[in-house]
Amino acid sequence: MAALGVDVNVGSDDGESNSAIKVPERVLRRDQARLEEAERRRNVKESQTVTEEKSDFFTSTFNDEKTAVEEMLSICNHNDRDKSANSLEEITLKIQQLQKFLNDSMRFLTQYEIRQAQASMQKLQSSLAEKRDELLPKKKFAFRSRNTGASKQPAPVQQTTDTSESDVGGTVVVDAAVSVNQCGFSNADSQVLIKQAEEIQQRDVLLSHLTNCKVRLYGCPSTVHIKNVRGCEILCGPVSSSVFVDQCTDSTLVFPCQQLRTHNTTATLIYIHVTSRAIIEDCHGVRFAPFPWTYPGIHDHFKVAGLDPNRNNWREVDDFNWLAAGTPSPNWSVIPETERICSWDVVGHP
Repeated sequence: MAALGVDVNVGSDDGESNSAIKVPERVLRRDQARLEEAERRRNVKESQTVTEEKSDFFTSTFNDEKTAVEEMLSICNHNDRDKSANSLEEITLKIQQLQKFLNDSMRFLTQYEIRQAQASMQKLQSSLAEKRDELLPKKKFAFRSRNTGASKQPAPVQQTTDTSESDVGGTVVVDAAVSVNQCGFSNADSQVLIKQAEEIQQRDVLLSHLTNCKVRLYGCPSTVHIKNVRGCEILCGPVSSSVFVDQCTDSTLVFPCQQLRTHNTTATLIYIHVTSRAIIEDCHGVRFAPFPWTYPGIHDHFKVAGLDPNRNNWREVDDFNWLAAGTPSPNWSVIPETERICSWDVVGHP
């Protein structure tokens, strides 16, 4: 720390010395500030260098692992069902590990790098699902549901894994492209809609044009798209990447995910476990609380999704319509603990 003053002796013409002159304090403060700014810049530069090194390491490692998985998929053509099952299990584990590596690295990656990596993960998961269907074909399920107030005998409801059939209005895209390899429910009113883990298997799930429905997804989707829902209760297992919500009203949404993006949504409760960020835009009256739901097998599904069950950023909500720093957004709030739902109806789980 520099001294606050420096004495300087000034001699006179007759050889006698005058009293010492002190350097002004403002000059010393300015010099100190200059030194501190130089130190700050040096630290920032070092930090940027470390981040770039981490990013380079991630890119190199991720691409190597992705290539290894693609090679495993290309040579997985066993005629023996047991060998095929073992190979697919090994590939599934590799993809889970790669997803976790991506999730753990997001804090120092750019948004572009994250989007590129997520697109690569989506492609790997789709290739795995196609290979599984090819080598281990299953009988088609006859899905059924029932009205909440009807008799115990379930009534059939139209639903398929093909978007063009399940949504007669055409494909609905919510903030991101929906893959061909998807399943979901569309155009239903006052129904109980259920999908089990084996029906989801890291696929995209699309829920659109639902009114007063109870939805239970007991599995691990790759991505979930929710579009045009009203008065619905939607509970979902761990989602590997993102949940996209648009045009949602008077509903309750419950899910773990890597990222949430919510648009044009009002009067909706969101119970969430999110390892990255929750983002809202053009929303009003949205309230958040931590994810409370459980079902047999959910801990395994967290592992499949690559989500850390101990890392939940449910309070970290970014409102793209509210840029006032230091002032809370009026468009979202936290659900008081006394008002939170802690238990849910057991619907459709074996």
